[in-house]
Amino acid sequence: MNNLKEKIKNRSKTIGTHINLRDVAVARIAGLAGYDFIWIDLEHSYLSLDDLFAHVLAIRSTGTPVIVRVPQDDLTYTKKVIEMGVDGIIFPMIRSAEQANKLIAATLYPPYGNRGFGPMGAVDFGFNDAREYTHDTVDHLCRFIQIEHVDAVNDLEEIIKNEYIDGYIFGPNDLSGSINEICDVFEKGTTELIKKTVSILKKADKYIGLSTGDTSEKVFEYWRSMGIDMLSAASDFGILQSGFSENRKRLESVCKSVN
Repeated sequence: MNNLKEKIKNRSKTIGTHINLRDVAVARIAGLAGYDFIWIDLEHSYLSLDDLFAHVLAIRSTGTPVIVRVPQDDLTYTKKVIEMGVDGIIFPMIRSAEQANKLIAATLYPPYGNRGFGPMGAVDFGFNDAREYTHDTVDHLCRFIQIEHVDAVNDLEEIIKNEYIDGYIFGPNDLSGSINEICDVFEKGTTELIKKTVSILKKADKYIGLSTGDTSEKVFEYWRSMGIDMLSAASDFGILQSGFSENRKRLESVCKSVN
C-alpha cells in the first residue's frame, strides 16, 4: 500500500500543494518541502505528458507521493497517467454515479474494473513484478473524484456506493459556479451546499478533500472547521508570484528609506 493511501485509510489529516508549471526543478523543490502529497494539474495547465513524466520522476525521487488531476472525462489520459506509476489520480467535474463508476473502473484491472494491461512506470519498466502489481491493484493507487457541481451533490448517495473511491475533493469555485455564484465560495448558497455534502460524506465515513489557490491561514482554518481532511492549497506560480512581490516590496521599502 502506498504511503498516502495508508494515511487516508487511517483518516489522517493530509496537506499538499499544486504544480502547474513546466520547470522540473520547481516540482522537485515542492517535493522536498515536506508535504504529504504534491498535486500535478493536467486539467488547466499547459503541461505535456513529457513534462508530467519528468515531474513524476522528480517528485518521487524525494519520497513524496504524487497525485495527478487528469482532463475531464478523458480515458486516454487516464490510462497514460496511471502507467507512469503515480500514487493517485483525480477525476474532475464528476456529476453522476454513472460517470464516476465509468472512470474508476478504468483504473482497476478485471475483475474489479476494465483497465487495460500495459504497466510501464507503474512496475518500474519490468524491474517489479507485473503479475503481483495487477493482483494488488486496489492498493497501488489512490482514486479521487472532485465535487464541483451541484449535480454531484444531488447524486452523492449513489456515488458513495462505489467502494473504490478513496476521497472526495471539493472544487469550491466550480461548485459555486454550478449554482450561479462563481468564485463566491463563502456565500450562503455554496456554504450550505458544502455543509450538506460534508454531512453526507461524514455519515458514510468518507475522506474529504478540498483544493484552493489560497495561501491564507485564516482560509485554511475555515476549511478545516468545515470538516476537510485533505487540504491542497496554493500553487507553484502563486507562491512564486507572492514571493517575488513580497521581495520587491521589501527592496523598495529599504531603498526608499535609504534615499
